[in-house]
Amino acid sequence: MEKLDLSQLDNEEKALEIRYVVAKYIRYWPWYVLFIFLFVTATFLFHRYTVDEYEVNGSLVIKTNSSPEARILDRSNIFNSGINLENDILRLRSKNMAREALKKLHFDVEYYAKTNIKDIELYDRSPIRFEVDWNHLQVTDTPVELEILSEENFRLTQADLSILDVNSAQASSDESILNKTYNFGQEIETARSKFTVFLTNPGRTGDVILFKLVNPTVLEEKLAKSVQVSMANEYSSVLKLTTTTKVVEKGRDYINALMQTYIEYDLNEKNKIQENTISFIEEQLGFLEDSLREKEQELQRFKVENKMLDVSAEFSNILGKMNSLDDRSAELDYQLQYFEEIKAYMERKTRDYSDVIAPSVIGVPDPLLNGLIQTLVTLSQDRRKLLATVNENHPEVTKIDVQMDKVQDALFENVVNLIDNTQKQKQQILREIGGYDAEFATLPESESKYTAIFREFKLRESLYTYLLEKRAEAGIARAANVSDNAILDLAKKGTLVFPLKLQNYGLAIALGFLLPFGFVVLRDIFDDSIKDQRDLKKHFMIPQLGVIGYSSKDTNKVVLEHPKSAVAESFRSLRSALTYLASGKNTKKILVTSSVSGEGKTFTSLNLASAMALGSKKTVVVGADLRRPKLASYFNHTEKVGLSTYLIGKISAEEIVIPSQHENLFFVPSGVIPPNPAELLQTPKLLEFLKYLEDHFDIVIFDTPPMGLVSETIDLMRLFDINLYVVRQNYTIKDHLVMINDLFNNKQVRNVYGVFNGIINSGYHYEGYNYGYGNTYLYSQNNKYMYNYYGDDLEQKKKKIKKSQKFDLIKSIRKLFRTR
Repeated sequence: MEKLDLSQLDNEEKALEIRYVVAKYIRYWPWYVLFIFLFVTATFLFHRYTVDEYEVNGSLVIKTNSSPEARILDRSNIFNSGINLENDILRLRSKNMAREALKKLHFDVEYYAKTNIKDIELYDRSPIRFEVDWNHLQVTDTPVELEILSEENFRLTQADLSILDVNSAQASSDESILNKTYNFGQEIETARSKFTVFLTNPGRTGDVILFKLVNPTVLEEKLAKSVQVSMANEYSSVLKLTTTTKVVEKGRDYINALMQTYIEYDLNEKNKIQENTISFIEEQLGFLEDSLREKEQELQRFKVENKMLDVSAEFSNILGKMNSLDDRSAELDYQLQYFEEIKAYMERKTRDYSDVIAPSVIGVPDPLLNGLIQTLVTLSQDRRKLLATVNENHPEVTKIDVQMDKVQDALFENVVNLIDNTQKQKQQILREIGGYDAEFATLPESESKYTAIFREFKLRESLYTYLLEKRAEAGIARAANVSDNAILDLAKKGTLVFPLKLQNYGLAIALGFLLPFGFVVLRDIFDDSIKDQRDLKKHFMIPQLGVIGYSSKDTNKVVLEHPKSAVAESFRSLRSALTYLASGKNTKKILVTSSVSGEGKTFTSLNLASAMALGSKKTVVVGADLRRPKLASYFNHTEKVGLSTYLIGKISAEEIVIPSQHENLFFVPSGVIPPNPAELLQTPKLLEFLKYLEDHFDIVIFDTPPMGLVSETIDLMRLFDINLYVVRQNYTIKDHLVMINDLFNNKQVRNVYGVFNGIINSGYHYEGYNYGYGNTYLYSQNNKYMYNYYGDDLEQKKKKIKKSQKFDLIKSIRKLFRTR
């Protein structure tokens, strides 16, 4: 025997489950289409009326701030990379930088094209240009409309606030300048305004431009906050500057201007040392120039008065040595003065060393002094830059102060030693000069005076020449000075960041699908009714005998009045199934009940009886629901005589059995509603009545009260051959089936079978067929072969198809919100 492959069955079951779920939710496709269309349309309108925003980027290379000397003095930084860009980031985002960058740009006036859709800022495409006197009172942040009348004049009028969506609470316009005609180039001045308008594009006559003055202070703060500065990566000293703007050109110009301003700022800081040096040298040159001119004139007069052309060659060598010593003495005096100034700086404990002159400029060759002062000046510059953005309690400022204290201590000790050494050198030179003076005392008086004057002249001339050389060197250093920072990439083009159109359309499609889908899923989750045959199989333990389709006819006697309908065929299928049950009985007694009222038990009883009658079975249907009788109304019977009348003994059985208009079909009305229906149905009279019906009919069908509401139905079920329990799609609550399941499992009732009523969408769909659970093979309303056989339903189906092509959405809405 071939072994059964269970894994293959599992795979088929999984595929079947997937197809079932897809089929279950795909039928709501009109809702998905509707919501997707609405969301996509809303997204399109949002994009249409929203101003695009772009991201503009530029990058800047920043030097590392820690010098080798500072890192040696601060041992915590010896093995540090030296990269600390936090100060530069704060400085680039400061208002001071924004103010300096705005001096290069024309952002204080915004120009807009007049449209009814959205704001379009013209920026550099504007045909007009304003020059605003910000020293005068100005009305800002209020749009004004300018109409170009000709190439010579224009008119100013009040702008429609709705165009720019301006807050109504803002300041009003300057009424004194409105509704007037002005000439281009004419200065417009009132108590609240002062500006001049120029026409930059003469070919735009007739255009209407909206302009708005922007307060520079507000603009500085806004732009300072708009720029985001970040490190390009963790190991580099490259900063990336990013801003979001509605005009790419405007954002590009601001980023580039900000980077250029930062480089100029850094260069100006570096040039301060050279500028201070040149200023100091020029001040000294001014004093020496007058003194040198005076000595030159004195020397000239002495030579003329004494008729002296030259001194004797005997003392020329001595004079040369004395001149050399005098030069050295003057140089030491110059250095000593510099050392004293540095010492005074140290004693004042100042933090600003921007005015300190570099030792190399003075001619001091000491490398340690040069290094210490250069480190101190650099730290001072960094501290001053940092204080432009933070206060003195900031950790970075404290860190720089600690480094400066260490450098100051080392520098002070070095300067004290240099002053002491320089004084000793000068004393030695003065002693040598004193020896040479003694030799000159032996010269004649005229030659001695000439030599003294000549010495003073040469001293001043040498010092003047020395200062000229140092000034030239400082000027060359300033001219050759460049910023350590550089622009790596200029801002050029922008990237659209809002709205993200493709992403928004994708989100709209996703939401358009997920919202109705989620609603349907949630509705199914919280809906505890039986929705399809799968639900019925999970919650109904009783075998299912038949499936009854939903009837859209305007009558309850579907089998009799519409025998070719699909619903009539489903009752014939139910009749066929009942043929094999209780086959040994001459008369079959069938009870029909349900959980609650409204599930179609009376409808099922009537049409099942009709199907039996059409099958040549003498059939009677009894209205045994004595609480809410309906059967009589289905037959248009109005007399108040029926089963209740018989059970109280006021009438015979023959009198309550009423023939219908159709052959083999009889019915027994419920009669007057009694006060004690449960007790009446348990009297011996009911058994007598059942015996009478068995003797006179082939099929006896009882329409009984709902089992979930009354107690007598359970007792009645034991008297019948077949008990049909009606469950209605989208109506019967799952919890209502608990009672019948328990009774069936505990074998308190027997011969119970389920009938699934009111099927609209019945579960599995394979090429139009629908398979019900249980032992019967049923055609559903989806079966095209059924409609090919039953002609009148075929024509109706064609009409429905044509109608559904026009009203698919309405039908889906009805199905979605169909109530129980």
